[in-house]
Amino acid sequence: MNKKLTNQESGNGVEKDSSLISHFSLKYIPQRPPFVMIDKLVYCDAERTETEFNILPDNLFVEKGFFTEMGILENIAQTCAMRLGYLNENQPIKIGMIGSVDNLEFNQAPKVGEKIETKILVTAEVFNVVMLKATVMRGDKMIASGSMKVVLTDTDSAS
Repeated sequence: MNKKLTNQESGNGVEKDSSLISHFSLKYIPQRPPFVMIDKLVYCDAERTETEFNILPDNLFVEKGFFTEMGILENIAQTCAMRLGYLNENQPIKIGMIGSVDNLEFNQAPKVGEKIETKILVTAEVFNVVMLKATVMRGDKMIASGSMKVVLTDTDSAS
């Protein structure tokens, strides 16, 4: 299932609202403001998902004008949650937890007012565990990369 998101319906995907923290985005993740670290789903298929996020000054993970490493970790995890919610559109949204983080490298913290683009590549899914590789970019500069395991619970977010 390939779903490339554009400004008009296309043969590969479905057009969705691209506004910041759109109702579309909130439909597919269990998090709610002020704990949402994704503004826009850019691309999603079974293996790869891409999201965008604009760093605002009132974000919970902003310190001294910079988006912290914990915020970047949460952004990666929410990109995984977005993938699962979007691909399983007609099912209840499951709550997930970061199970482990491996070889995560932070090169530079993004500043307030900047946009980050997060890409995850699913390397394996075993039962309720999703293993992925992630890269977080600011323009053409990689600000973080590494691997993560996300463990899904049996609990629905509406529970």
